[in-house]
Amino acid sequence: MPKTLMKMKRYFIKLILVFTAVLVNSCSEDTIDLEGLGSVRGRVVAVGTNEPLENVKISTNPSSSTVFTDENGEYLIENIPSGDYSLAAQRDGLLAQFEAISIIADRELEIVFEMDIETAGNRPPDAAVLDTPADNAVDQPVEVTLVWTGADPDEDSLTYTVTLRNDENTDVEIFENITDTTYVLTDLQYNVKYFWQVSSSDGINDPVNSNTFAFETASPPNNRIIYTRSVGDNSVIYSANEQGDTEIQLTSEANNSFRPRRHVATGKIAFLQSVGSDTHLFVMNEDGTQVSQVTSQVSVAGFDLGEIDFSWSDNGARLLFPNQDKLYSIDVDGSGLTLLYQTSDGDLITEVDKNDNNGVIALKTNNLDGYEVEIFTINAAGMVLETILTGVSGAAGSINLSVDGTKLLYNQDISGFESSDYRQLDSHLFIYDFGDSSRLDISIQKPSGTNDLDARFSPNEAAVIFVNTSNDGISQRNIQTMTILEIANRADLILNASMADWE
Repeated sequence: MPKTLMKMKRYFIKLILVFTAVLVNSCSEDTIDLEGLGSVRGRVVAVGTNEPLENVKISTNPSSSTVFTDENGEYLIENIPSGDYSLAAQRDGLLAQFEAISIIADRELEIVFEMDIETAGNRPPDAAVLDTPADNAVDQPVEVTLVWTGADPDEDSLTYTVTLRNDENTDVEIFENITDTTYVLTDLQYNVKYFWQVSSSDGINDPVNSNTFAFETASPPNNRIIYTRSVGDNSVIYSANEQGDTEIQLTSEANNSFRPRRHVATGKIAFLQSVGSDTHLFVMNEDGTQVSQVTSQVSVAGFDLGEIDFSWSDNGARLLFPNQDKLYSIDVDGSGLTLLYQTSDGDLITEVDKNDNNGVIALKTNNLDGYEVEIFTINAAGMVLETILTGVSGAAGSINLSVDGTKLLYNQDISGFESSDYRQLDSHLFIYDFGDSSRLDISIQKPSGTNDLDARFSPNEAAVIFVNTSNDGISQRNIQTMTILEIANRADLILNASMADWE
């Protein structure tokens, strides 16, 4: 081989060795940079309380390891390559937190997160704006539709709560979980001022209250007719005008209330109500408010609670009522209980009616089965004045004295039928005249197979109000009216009702 060629070969070999050495040295420097690892540790707590938060996800971006906090809220991410990252803390129901960090080789960084609930930035709803009824509106009905406007800055779904107060007592009624911006108030009382407020809730923030508006209900209509109707298992008292409409419910369906008797001068209605196993006298206003119990020591008792009747006395200051064979008087405030009369033969007093103009008291007595009826009058001393009905078979009752005390209205089953279930077959209405002891049958046009019962004079005494029903004892009862001089003109007034009073 020539010398020149040998020299060139050695030159190229040296050049290759130098290039290889440079390449190896360069690769050795990159490996050292990749091994520059650091770590980050810390704790996650709740805002405000510093309580540790468990199971919070801790991660980096760019991605490295992902860990979760322990029961102490602590976390540790190791072997993170050096560089800049975004450290994230995340858990359902909490606002995610992010922190910019720089990882340095062989160094441990400490980061504490304070996390808040996911809705921490949510704004509360606007206060509702009350629209209807206008503030201080008057003459409102006893069924009022409340209307308001609601809004939420975050457009959250809202629910509303209506709070209702009144100036009659300290009662507070709360109507919750309303999803509309209207609400109908029912069973309000007449002549009462009400105050209403609406609370708006988004389910996140504390509820926000509106202003308070007031409205006043109208005066009650002059419903002169009162009666009862069965609702569920109880009897409920209603009132209506003389056309049989504008019906108002006066007593609650939760109580068994019956036999209402109105006293015009005092504006009160007396009635019977079941109290446990007993029956007692109560009084209330004509609109059903201010109910109070009258009797307590001695209950109202006798042959059949559906037949028992009582009477106002002393111009509305007292009430007369029967208890078995005794007649009692009591003040409407529950004081002054007095025994007025007791039957001599042990017969039960079932009905009583008193005329305050002449002081005459009419009584109806019967035996334990409701029969052997006697209808007679006594004076305040208990002396018998006149006997109207005695020695007859069958049922009789619904006694009512005329305003001047000259006549007595009553019903009598002229069939004379008697049975263990007290069924009546042909009950007629009669008017007895104390002047000449005559009797006028005003039921001669009564449909056959029916009974006329529970009769009362109209306020002007030109007509009577009464109940007509089938004699099967189970059919619907209807309140009818009929003029006394034109006894063929009977007409339905209120359907499915009984125990009427017309004052």
